[in-house]
Amino acid sequence: MQLVEVTNTRTAKEFLEVNALMNRENPVYIRSLDNEVNDVFDAAKNKHYKYGETKRWVLKDDNGQLIGRIAAFTNSKYINKGTSFPTGGVGFFDCINDQEAANLLFDTAKKWLQSKGMQAMDGPINFGDRDKWWGLMVDGFDSEPMYGMSFNPPYYEKLFEQYGFQNYYNQYYYYMNVDDPLPERFAERHAKFKAKPGYAARHVKLSALEKYAGDFATVYNAAWAQHGENKEITKEQVMKMFSKMKPIMDERVVWFAYYQEEPIAMFINIPDLNQYFKHFNGKLGILEKLRLLWMKRTGYNKRLTGLAFGVVPKYQALGIDSFMIYECALLLQGKGWYTQYEMGWAGDWNPKMINIYKSLGGRQSRRMVTFRYLFDRQQTFERHPEMEY
Repeated sequence: MQLVEVTNTRTAKEFLEVNALMNRENPVYIRSLDNEVNDVFDAAKNKHYKYGETKRWVLKDDNGQLIGRIAAFTNSKYINKGTSFPTGGVGFFDCINDQEAANLLFDTAKKWLQSKGMQAMDGPINFGDRDKWWGLMVDGFDSEPMYGMSFNPPYYEKLFEQYGFQNYYNQYYYYMNVDDPLPERFAERHAKFKAKPGYAARHVKLSALEKYAGDFATVYNAAWAQHGENKEITKEQVMKMFSKMKPIMDERVVWFAYYQEEPIAMFINIPDLNQYFKHFNGKLGILEKLRLLWMKRTGYNKRLTGLAFGVVPKYQALGIDSFMIYECALLLQGKGWYTQYEMGWAGDWNPKMINIYKSLGGRQSRRMVTFRYLFDRQQTFERHPEMEY
């Protein structure tokens, strides 16, 4: 076997191809956009290079055929509650069903991370935010992956575990049909808040995204930034994200709740981009963009995915989430615009979020695992602590 560091255009292209080769037997596999994977490793496009660095390798057999790949990351901003030692990451792992080959990839990443002062490695994770390529799929191989979701053959779980990785936390996805009736309590809570003065729920207007960017930042910073693993976000950062999303955003599925015009909750969804990208084989040139616009205008995409959800702590447990979600349902259900809804992942350390998914009538559709490997094999392994509210 030959291990080759990714240092030029040719090896970067090989790095992309390995994933498609390893998944080619699964008919529901959808290739990630090549440019989005490349951007992860571009210091000019990935803000996380301010806090860390990366290395990539591809693995070839004795005949020069691609049989594996891996990336390793250091990131000083990568913090998990309860972790007191520097932890690096591995991601974009792909490999043939051969433990020796997998071990070579893991050993190479481990050695590099140790040289950078790391004492453990988590993976497979992304050198960036947790909304993309996070976790190893261990359940859910029979349905098309959502945009940004990791996808891999089932045997990868064995390769990780036999090397010595341990389950740091599970990531659960839930789904429902858009027209599935919501539990009765949603209608009851909706009626309660509808009758109270000052409360309102509205979907966004694409013509006023700057206002909603501020509302998003307000709710996010109150609901999530306090939990230690998330930092505060600015209105400008959200506006940048919204501007990027605008071509595919559907204002009918992005909702906020207000009390006396102050934002108190958000329910952010987008059409699943993989329903477009599955036709593009990793490319997004001018022809693909034109085809995407045509598919959007003709209502081709019938699948929604959850992007963000949050309630300002002062208003949690009051039912404001039910009020907002029911308003959304009144608009969407029975129209035929969308048929499926898959919610973003929730870690097993976040039982409140999982309970919200279940309360909607959601059914578990997939399970991913974020693994951890401690370099000191005598050190006691501890799973991710449960979130404190």
